[in-house]
Amino acid sequence: MTTATVVFLIIGGVGLAILAFALLGGEIAHLGGLGADGLVSLEAVAGFLGTLGFAGAIAAELFDARTPGFVAAAAAIALLAAFAGAWLALRFSRAARDMPTDATPTRLHLIGTMGVVVTAVPAGSGYGEVRVRLGGQPVKLYARAEQALPAGTPIFVVEAPTDTSVVVEATPPTGKA
Repeated sequence: MTTATVVFLIIGGVGLAILAFALLGGEIAHLGGLGADGLVSLEAVAGFLGTLGFAGAIAAELFDARTPGFVAAAAAIALLAAFAGAWLALRFSRAARDMPTDATPTRLHLIGTMGVVVTAVPAGSGYGEVRVRLGGQPVKLYARAEQALPAGTPIFVVEAPTDTSVVVEATPPTGKA
């Protein structure tokens, strides 16, 4: 392994370290003050250095870069690859950051859902427990009802006074298991 290969591998390792820092919550998102979507983001720097180092190491080994001419050729190839790597890192990080997501469900989304009584609900002001599906996920909530509801009773949520409690009514069984 040539000295040039070792130097390029160290540069690539620094790029990976910067990428790990960025992925683990590094808040130096944009260097140089070129704006929020500038060309000098932390992800672009990581992509540039990582690609420069590892592409340079590959080129140095392929050329057996022991003379300045071969080291310069390996560096030129590494620079070309590094600009492409920085551009790809910038595009992928923007795509991930700008990806649309669904709104976070609130207690208002609970109203109108159907579920089942898990722990018997006493009549009046006592609480039992029900399980409903919210956003495709099962959610267990405290429940009140005007009439007593035994475990296993299918229910319909009519009100959500808090984020963790609902007012329910019994529904006829649907026949589903």
